[in-house]
Amino acid sequence: MSILDSKVPVGPLKDKWTNYKDHINLVNPANKRNIDVIIIGTGLAGGSAAATLAELGYNVKAFAYQDSPRRAHSIAAQGGINASKNYMGDGDSDYRLFYDTIKGGDFRSREANVYRLAEVSKSIIDQCVAQGVPFARDYGGLLDTRSFGGTLVSRTFYAKGQTGQQLLLGAYSAMNRQIAKGKIQMFNRHEMLDVVIVNGKARGIIARNLVTGEIERHSAHAVVIASGGYGNVYFLSTMAMGSNATAAWKAHKKGAFFANPCYTQIHPTCIPRGGDYQSKLTLMSESLRNDGRIWVPAKLEDAKALQEGKLDPNKIPEQDRDYYLERRYPSYGNLAPRDISSRAAKERCDAGYGVNKTGEAVYLDFASAIQRYGKLQCNIQGITNPTSEKIIELGEKVIEEKYGNLFQMYEKIIDANPYKTPMMIYPATHYTMGGLWVDYNLMTTVPGLYAIGEANFSDHGANRLGASALMQGLADGYFVLPYTIGDYLATDIKTGKIPTNTPEFDEAEKAIKDRIDFFMNNKGTHSVDYFHKKLGKVMWDKVGMGRTEQGLKEAIQEIREIREDFWKNVKVPGSANDLNPELEKAGRVADFLELGELFAKDALDRNESCGGHFREEYQTEEGEAQRVDEKYMYVSAWEHKGEPKDAVMHKEDLKYEFIEVKARSYK
Repeated sequence: MSILDSKVPVGPLKDKWTNYKDHINLVNPANKRNIDVIIIGTGLAGGSAAATLAELGYNVKAFAYQDSPRRAHSIAAQGGINASKNYMGDGDSDYRLFYDTIKGGDFRSREANVYRLAEVSKSIIDQCVAQGVPFARDYGGLLDTRSFGGTLVSRTFYAKGQTGQQLLLGAYSAMNRQIAKGKIQMFNRHEMLDVVIVNGKARGIIARNLVTGEIERHSAHAVVIASGGYGNVYFLSTMAMGSNATAAWKAHKKGAFFANPCYTQIHPTCIPRGGDYQSKLTLMSESLRNDGRIWVPAKLEDAKALQEGKLDPNKIPEQDRDYYLERRYPSYGNLAPRDISSRAAKERCDAGYGVNKTGEAVYLDFASAIQRYGKLQCNIQGITNPTSEKIIELGEKVIEEKYGNLFQMYEKIIDANPYKTPMMIYPATHYTMGGLWVDYNLMTTVPGLYAIGEANFSDHGANRLGASALMQGLADGYFVLPYTIGDYLATDIKTGKIPTNTPEFDEAEKAIKDRIDFFMNNKGTHSVDYFHKKLGKVMWDKVGMGRTEQGLKEAIQEIREIREDFWKNVKVPGSANDLNPELEKAGRVADFLELGELFAKDALDRNESCGGHFREEYQTEEGEAQRVDEKYMYVSAWEHKGEPKDAVMHKEDLKYEFIEVKARSYK
């Protein structure tokens, strides 16, 4: 085991990034024209990085497994993006955003990276407004904000319930400008299947054309992984079905350490699972928790009647409702952080107070908000002695303006009107805080190989605050990587074009073709989804919201058995030489079956509870996460050594020089 060097600059926290930029090596514009950069993934992190690097003059090759960058999973981020603009004058600042993020991550993130994130957040909003992103505005035309979980200020900028989509369109338009100029070469429907290392440096990738099946070699002076998270290791998650861990996992197997795999976020406001044949879960934006109140019945007999479909929730009087987040966390109430809110919902449902037929749902109720907004509108419009019908009518209009597309989506899925009946929600796998280990420069342990956005581990610790995913993705792509990658590439200005007819490319391509041949020729009896579902059940049951030593040991053994069975009995129909989604899934699930074991191993090693990692043996008397700072205040970064069981852990000790580490409380 070794101690990792994060390369954090010395000096005062607020000056680190500025001083760093003042002293890094630069590449002059003429030399940038001779340097190639590969970017894997074109969501907010990859798209913004591709556009910015191309604008600077680098030659960029961008790869997306979708048919267009516009279909990246970033579009699914509905609620908003954080920035410390303090437009509301409610006390926000760079330091407060920094502290909220550190505290929200349960003091398990790197201090310098998080402050940099807060520092550049303001520039993100300016950049996106300049691109034409239609952020919501107040009556006077100023940008509007709202609150998200884990904060006491309104710092979340939003575009109705489509923030991710609108931000992605901004990045996509910036990309298209560079595609038209020839500075970005776009490879849609291509999947990276390996990274190629030459003389210890990342010098290219092997990719598969998903339409023709052709295996292609692509070289560059640096490779950037921006392929998102690994939440689909659970099979059911809020992520797009195509989201996968393959690019990051291949980088890991070529020498990039994988950090904190057990830090995975469970989101509290997901539409409950509907049956065993469901392929994914749908997220209801956390923004709804601004106005929705979360509750379950206070009486078990009422909960049982709801589960049997014999009781209308609107008939349950206020005194018989348990607004459990408001009761347990009065300071933050319904905006308690995601990990805490998710566990609180699970606790109520496990105790028998769930409200649907499976007993795995709680209510998100907008009746109070409709009344509040309706009365306010009546005052604004000068309506005296309004009828209850008029109050509801005007209140529903306000809610529709704020969340209309989300309410419409819920009604289409559940076939219930959320304006009239409380929404049902339940926690689900959402975001992964773990990922490839990177230093302050966003470089992995492999020189020339970078990871940005959700694909790296760096900014969120053990739990991500709501509306911070978009912030990190765009910060990395627009404002951090373009500086740090130049410092590395300054030594490559005389290297020239990287050839692809080398033994390293030959070896990587052969390994991929051999694996594809295996899948196409294996005479198995079970589909890829059969194994993926089995893995997902083990992960959710034993490596999900609640983890125990015994359960984790069982999970590790069961995942090994599933993986062994997979390689013996998987069946992949179709051909390798054309469009074949089952072949794509086979490779991705093979990687999940390795990642899942490392995930459980990491959770077993960390004998504490923090953020999204909740070991049931380590909780306070009140059921809150109990950290063990004296033993586990570090990043666990795993080195690949063959089988997941043989992975070697390296540590990056976390030092907090500018904040006080203390128990995390939202009461």
